[in-house]
Amino acid sequence: MASEPVNVSEFEALAKKALPKMYFDFYAGGAEDEYTLKDNEEAYQRITIRPRVLVDVSRIDTSTSILGYPISSPIMVAPSALHQLANPEGELATARASAASNTIMVYRGRHIAANLVERAERSGYKAIVLTVDCPRLGRREADIRNRMIVPKLKNVEGFVSNDVDAGGGSNLEAYANSTFDPTLSWKDVAWLKSITSLPILLKGILTHEDALKAVEVGAAGVIVSNHGARQLDYSPATITVVEEVVRAVKGKIPVIVDGGVRRGTDVFKALALGAQAVLVGRPIIYGLAAKGEQGVKQVIQMLKDEFELTMALAGCTSLKDITRSHVRTDRDRFQSML
Repeated sequence: MASEPVNVSEFEALAKKALPKMYFDFYAGGAEDEYTLKDNEEAYQRITIRPRVLVDVSRIDTSTSILGYPISSPIMVAPSALHQLANPEGELATARASAASNTIMVYRGRHIAANLVERAERSGYKAIVLTVDCPRLGRREADIRNRMIVPKLKNVEGFVSNDVDAGGGSNLEAYANSTFDPTLSWKDVAWLKSITSLPILLKGILTHEDALKAVEVGAAGVIVSNHGARQLDYSPATITVVEEVVRAVKGKIPVIVDGGVRRGTDVFKALALGAQAVLVGRPIIYGLAAKGEQGVKQVIQMLKDEFELTMALAGCTSLKDITRSHVRTDRDRFQSML
C-alpha cells in the first residue's frame, strides 16, 4: 500500500499515475520553454523568512476576509479548467471541498457574455473574475504534441460550442482560436460593470501600469497572475511582482496572488509582500485526480496547517502581525550590497 502524501507536492506524482498522459500534461504543462512555469515556484524559494522569537504563539488566528466575506485562511482555490478530466465529479467535488474547508473557490469566466453574468447572479455568486491575459491561447507544446481533446462544455451548452475542426492537431487550440476574443480591452471592463452589480476582479495583472489602470476603471480587486505560466513564457514569476502591484494600488483594492504556491511558507511570504490572499491551482487538481473531493480537502488542509505553523515559528499570531520585515528577497540582498 502506497504511503500517504505528507505535502502537497507529493499529490503530483499520484495524479500522474491516475491520469492519462494527455490529461496530466494538460494540467502540468506550461507555455513554450516553460521557463516561467519553473520560476513561479523557484522564485518563492529565493525568498527567506526573518522570524521573531520569544512571542506567545499559543493561539494562532489564520482567518481573514476577502471583499467582506470571511474565510478560515488566506488560501483560496484558483480558477482552472476542465476539472472533470481529473475526476468525474469535476468542479462539484472541488466546490464541496472548498466549502467544507471554509474557503473560496474562484470560477473561471473565459467568455464574458450577459447571459453568463446573469446566470452567476441568479446562482448566488459573490463576485466576477475577469481573466485579462488571454486574447489568444499561449503555445502549449505538450497539448499540441498530444493532440489534446477537449470534452463537451456542459455548463455553457446552448451558447458556446466546442465542436471545432482541429485539422489533426489539438482541438483545445482550435477551440480557443475560434472563441477567444483578441479585441478584449479596458472598455470591456466598463461594459461588464454596466450589466452587473457584483464586484469585478481582474486576473492577469503583472505590472504597475496595469494595476493603476485597474483602479482607474473601478475593479474591486486584482489577481497577480501569469495564468499558471500557460500563456506568455518569460513573463515574471508572480511573487516577484506582488510588491510592484501592491505599491500601485495603494491599498485601494485587494491584491491576490496566483501561481507557484506549494507550501505554507509560500503563503506567508506572499502576505509579507502585501498580498491579501493566495490562489492555489495545480495542487488542487492533483488532489482531485488522486483522491477526489477528499484529496482536495487534504491539499487545502495541508497548506493551512503549514501556514499556521509558519506563523507560529515566525512569531506571528494573526495576519496583521505579518509584515514586510519578515521576509528578505533577492532585491533586498542586492540593495544591502550597495
